[in-house]
Formats: sequence, C-alpha cells, structure tokens
Amino acid sequence: MGEPTTGRVADQPIGCVSGDAHVNEPRDLWSANLPAGLRDQAMRGLAAGDDGNWSVLLASDAVDQIVANDDERLRMNDVDHRLAVMRAEGIAGECVFPTIGLYVWMLSDPDGGAASCRVYNEWIASGLARSPRFRCAGLVPTWRVDDALAEVAWIADRGLAAVMLPATVTPEWNHPQWEPLWRAIEETGLPVVIHQGTGHSMFFYRGAGAGVANLLATQSMGPRTAGLLATSGVLAAHPDLHVVFVEFNAGWIGWTMQTLDYYTAAFGRYGTTPSGKPWINPALPEPPSAYLARQVHATFQDDPVGLHNLPITGPDVLVWGSDYPHEEGTHPHSREVVARLRGGLDADTARLVFRDTAARLFRFDPAVLAQPL
Repeated sequence: MGEPTTGRVADQPIGCVSGDAHVNEPRDLWSANLPAGLRDQAMRGLAAGDDGNWSVLLASDAVDQIVANDDERLRMNDVDHRLAVMRAEGIAGECVFPTIGLYVWMLSDPDGGAASCRVYNEWIASGLARSPRFRCAGLVPTWRVDDALAEVAWIADRGLAAVMLPATVTPEWNHPQWEPLWRAIEETGLPVVIHQGTGHSMFFYRGAGAGVANLLATQSMGPRTAGLLATSGVLAAHPDLHVVFVEFNAGWIGWTMQTLDYYTAAFGRYGTTPSGKPWINPALPEPPSAYLARQVHATFQDDPVGLHNLPITGPDVLVWGSDYPHEEGTHPHSREVVARLRGGLDADTARLVFRDTAARLFRFDPAVLAQPL
C-alpha cells in the first residue's frame, strides 16, 4: 500500500486502520455455550423498536422477532470475506467489537453477565482475533469488581487488544470501588473501549423525531463519561490509561475540553461551599482538557466538525472507523469518504487520524500493516 509523503495528499492511499468494526455473533452463541442454569439469559439478537430504540432479544423472546438470512450475517465473521472487503475499501487493519454483545450489560444477573462475557471472549479469541489484521476487544463484566479483574487478566493473557466497558455503570465510574480495575487495566497496557449505547437503554424519547433524537441522546454519554473520568482524577491517577469512545463521533471533544476548563476555573474562584468543602474536588495538577488530549480518543465515520476542531484538540484524539458492516458505516464508500475528509489535512495529521493512532492504541504489528492485502 502506498504511503503519503508530504503536503496535502487526499488522492494518495494511506492504508487505513479502521478503529471501529464489528462481528455478527451466531444467534446461538450464548444458548449453546452458557451453563444450563443460565441459558434463560442467553442473548440471541437485537430488535429495533418503533421509536428509535434497540433492545436485546433473550432466549425467552418470541422466535418471529429474529431477522432471517443468518448466512449473510455470518459471512461478516469470515476472515477471507473481510479481507476482500478491506482490500476494496483501502483498509489495512480493523479494530473489531461485538454487535449483540454490546448489550451484555443490560443483563441483571451477575453470574449470567460474567458467563456471557466469557462466552463472547472465548469465541472471538478463537476466531477473528487469530488473524493479525484484526485486533479484537474483550467484554468485561461490571456487576462485581472481582469478576471484572479476573476477566481483564484473561483478556490480556489471551492476547486480545482492548477491554470493553459500558458507558454507564452502577456505581458510576468515579466511585472508589473501581480503583483496582483502573489499576489492573493500566498495568496490561490495553486501551479501554467504551461503545455508544452500552450500559443503558437508548430509549430516551418517544413519538415524533425520537429515532434520531434518541441517537443524539445516546452520543451525549460520550462527553458526560469522558468529563467524569477527567474531573474525578481517574485519568490523572492513571497516566498510562487510554480510553477510546467508539461511535460517539468526535466533534464533542473540543467543546468538552473548553467547557470543563472554563467551569473548573470559574468554580475554583468560589473557593469552598458553605459547609467548607472545596468546589473543585479533587484539585488536579492540570486542567481537564490536558487529560482528554492525552488519554481520550473517539472514533468517527464522517465528522467534518471533529476534523475542524483539530487545532483545539490535537490530532491524537481522533480515530477514523468504518463501522463495517453496520448500515450507518461508510462501506462500500470508505475510500471516497476518507479522501474527502483528508482533503484539508497535512500528511502527518492524516496518518495519525486514519491509521497510526489506532495502530498504536490497539498494538497492530507494523510489519503486518506494511504488507499488501
């Protein structure tokens, strides 16, 4: 694959690394592999609601809600098929996440949740993750801290490329109980992946306009979660921890940096509350934007606003992803989309956004990426 050299190079191939791609899990993955006593919690598909919401179908749900044509779905898990698509799209490597598995955190039973995460992790580790062109993430159960720690260790030991956590959790991510988890993840050197729509219902609104408005509300969890990680001191305490927000787009990062910095300074001038507590707690050595710029990243498919804000955010925060094979992704027009988005970028910035940052975070082998598909 050719590489850009200098100047504005929208017409030259870059050999992109997609920071966002998905598998289609077999519908019987969990029902066939969960222990017998947990199979009533087996996930087997997703259902779209009338007002823009999505929900997970369990073993107890009606069969007629399942969409047919599983053969076509499962082609997306075949290495040769995906490599052919990547060759056509100008993509040298993919960071791969679940589809049905994104809803695992909607399960309520800790045993079922932990077992369901392991079922997916074993399946992906023995499948697509065996090809060096694909760097795959593992699901981390968050119902109990001990289970989360055990799964992080398993994911790292099996050579998976990232740990997946939900956008929302109970208690929230600034709670002290999660400190051992942040420490354990940092020690592995793996990035955290937080995918949009995880850990909470995406059914915010009903009625007119709900479909798109629900998506906007779901994506608003990106700045909320990133802001909490920055202002609570989680990122400051773990400087080698990187968090990748997937499918939240990226235009929000510049706004979030400015907003957090402004109000940190403004509230700091208040000093203390009437009860004597500081308004800014904890007081951090750097402004929130510094932690976001250094440790937070966000994937996007087609986000000119995020690229426009590069002078504010810096290039390391943006990671392009095709979202293959989902309908809202850029396939089969990824080459055209990337060429258009790169048109206003210099070569070094384009390499970071469309290739090198994802390759570094997810530990792709440079020798593999350098080889033609």
